[in-house]
Amino acid sequence: MTTDDSFEKIDDQSGSVAAEFLDFLRHNKKWWLAPIFIMMLALGALLLLSTTAAAPFIYTLF
Repeated sequence: MTTDDSFEKIDDQSGSVAAEFLDFLRHNKKWWLAPIFIMMLALGALLLLSTTAAAPFIYTLF
């Protein structure tokens, strides 16, 4: 098998970023990273929503 074939095989197996992250957590048993990642996503979503028309509704939560 040449190196080109191995790269194509890896490319065929690649999934989404979320699937790779979950596989990483499962394989390395680093489940303590999941809450950190979820909170980072939630904070990013709040930052994105604060620039939209939903901002007045978000500010009432705090």
